[in-house]
Amino acid sequence: MIQPNKIYLDVCCLNRPFDDWIQPRIRLEAEAIVAILDRVQAGDWLLISSTALVVEIARAPDVSRRAQVMDLLAVAKIKLPMTTEHIQRAAHLQSLGFKPFDALHIACAEVANADVFMTTDDRLRRRAKTYANQLNTQVQNPLTWMIEAGTNLEDEDDDDPS
Repeated sequence: MIQPNKIYLDVCCLNRPFDDWIQPRIRLEAEAIVAILDRVQAGDWLLISSTALVVEIARAPDVSRRAQVMDLLAVAKIKLPMTTEHIQRAAHLQSLGFKPFDALHIACAEVANADVFMTTDDRLRRRAKTYANQLNTQVQNPLTWMIEAGTNLEDEDDDDPS
C-alpha cells in the first residue's frame, strides 16, 4: 500500500487562500493550496499540524482571518505537541539564520517525517536551499511542488474538458 504524502504547510501557506487573488502569483499559489487541502480532506494526503502553527496563528491581529486559518488547519490528522526535541532542533536551525517560527516549523516537519514542508516565503525557501544538506525535509513552494508532482490544480473528478 502506498503511503499518502505527509505535508506541513506553514502559516503563510494557510493564509494564502484568504489573500487578494488579483495578483497572478497569489491566485496560483492559493489555488495550489486549495487543491492540496482538497486532497487532504479526501484522505489522499495527510496534513501535519503543530503547537507552533497554532501559536503563530493565534498571534494574527485579524480575528476573522485567524478563525478562517484555524478552520483550514482543523483537517490535520497529525497534531504535534511541542517537545524538547523540536525546540533543540529549532535552536540549531536558528543558528543557521532561520527565523524562530520558521525554525520551529521546519523542526516539526522533520520530526513528523513530512515529505514536504511548504511555504510561500521566498526568503525562507532560499535559506532552506542554502542549507538543504542540513535539513531532513524538502522545502517547497506549494505551486512548484504541485507542478513537479504532476498534480492538476483542476478538480480531478471534472469530466468537462472546457
